[in-house]
Amino acid sequence: MTEAVLDLPGGPFTLRRALAEDVAAIVGLLADDQLRSSEESTAVEDLAPYLAAFEAIDEATDQLLIVVDDPAGQVVATQQLTVLPGLARSGATRLQIEAVRVSAALRGNGLGSEMLTWAVEYGRGRGCRLVQLTSDASRLDAHRFYERLGFSSSHVGFKLLL
Repeated sequence: MTEAVLDLPGGPFTLRRALAEDVAAIVGLLADDQLRSSEESTAVEDLAPYLAAFEAIDEATDQLLIVVDDPAGQVVATQQLTVLPGLARSGATRLQIEAVRVSAALRGNGLGSEMLTWAVEYGRGRGCRLVQLTSDASRLDAHRFYERLGFSSSHVGFKLLL
């Protein structure tokens, strides 16, 4: 995976594969979320489970954890991509997009749109015939955002916490 430069207001921004040293910043983006803030710990001493998860993601050939750096080199956005082979739809491979986060200060400048456009092209390049994502039912602004990008609200998702 090569880097991509996103030329947007406040940029240019660099989209790249995440490194272990980005984990604290990624967790910070995950924690800066009213729905998930109580589930994430940004304390340095609590990063061990995140670093273990990062290692598993980074080693898997079907996983890609992305970060976006601002011009100062600060991580300001992230998303996780998973390529899923399947039997349904005549053996269609899918791209699953997870944990899309953009720094609150940069929402509305087009960064999220560019990230998802890049992700769709990444999936296309990996032979995916479908891109899917989930979004919490209460995130109405996010739903409108995804619909503007061509995603349709075609399914109802279910989760079971273990």
